[in-house]
Amino acid sequence: MRLGRISALLAAAVIGLVASPAAAADHGRGGIRINQIQTMATHNSYHRELTDAEKDVQRKTDNGWWNLQYSHPALPLQFENEHVRGIELDVFPDPQGGLYANPLVRRDAGLPALTDPELRKPGFKVLHWADHDYGSNCVSLSLCLRQVKTWSDAHPEHVPLTILIELKSTDPAKEAMGGAKSPAWDTPLLDALDAEIRSVLSDDQLITPDDLRKPGLTLEQSVLKYGWPRVDESRGKVMFLMDNQDAKFQTPYLAGRPNLEGRVLFTNSRPGRADAAFVEWNDPTGANLAQIQDFVRKGYFVRTRSDVPFNEARSGDTTRLNNALDSGAQMISTDFPAVGLAARNGTDYVAQLPDGATVRCNPITAPHNCHDHGLE
Repeated sequence: MRLGRISALLAAAVIGLVASPAAAADHGRGGIRINQIQTMATHNSYHRELTDAEKDVQRKTDNGWWNLQYSHPALPLQFENEHVRGIELDVFPDPQGGLYANPLVRRDAGLPALTDPELRKPGFKVLHWADHDYGSNCVSLSLCLRQVKTWSDAHPEHVPLTILIELKSTDPAKEAMGGAKSPAWDTPLLDALDAEIRSVLSDDQLITPDDLRKPGLTLEQSVLKYGWPRVDESRGKVMFLMDNQDAKFQTPYLAGRPNLEGRVLFTNSRPGRADAAFVEWNDPTGANLAQIQDFVRKGYFVRTRSDVPFNEARSGDTTRLNNALDSGAQMISTDFPAVGLAARNGTDYVAQLPDGATVRCNPITAPHNCHDHGLE
């Protein structure tokens, strides 16, 4: 009996150590890191369809016109009502302002130039295809970011928002027809992009590569050894990711900054590079599922896609969605985050986290005592 009591006391002591606040601090809600959760995001989050007259022009000039038939609500409504925590913005440079104010598709439809004053301001514009598919729920990058900031400030407990930035240029075929011609993306222009983001969001509202990198280590080494920031330290913040993998965009952004020193965006990189922290792997099917899971286990932040317009919307097939969820990719992008968006394509397809959650514990990296309901 004495031995039994001693064993019980020892067991209680061990339990007390394990359950002590200090021991639990890094494993409870407060210890969950931003790469240990999973959220949904919207693809081309700004996109709006054009007028009927302009759609007639698109049908006559673009064999893939049908691929443009989708619209998203305003960004704050996506965060509020569609349970997404990530968006994607396609960004065109417009240093002088007004470059995209008179699209060819409007001219050919017999419509006047656009009058939105945001289009006349110098900076960066948000649209899909200059002169052909310009519809946007926030036409300038600064306007989009102001909307994000306003919603974020009103909901300071949200998990970090991820914003995927695709750097875009005008279409040479449209240029030859008299359309806009965008300047080439170079280091000064990319410096201006960072500056425009910082003009809306302060340093304490951003998660940047500098926040992760440790002295004497590359960004990749820092991420793989020390991990990502904790969720509770990152609430109300925003993280920017570069969609482009092409060297013509990444090389000038990395020039003199191999670890993204002082930069805002995390580049779409690959393991083994100094800047590797974020990896975009858009297809989660087949062998890609195991590949994404491997990236996630090692500590990278991954974006994938649950559907490709409009395959799943037309078939209703959720195989790709299920693979994306199982992959552990922290950012899963969809064109159909809400019930009813796919109905015009003949199905009730919708891409959401299980039970319509806004955020959940990552199925690959979250510790066992992570609880979905405690994340946000």
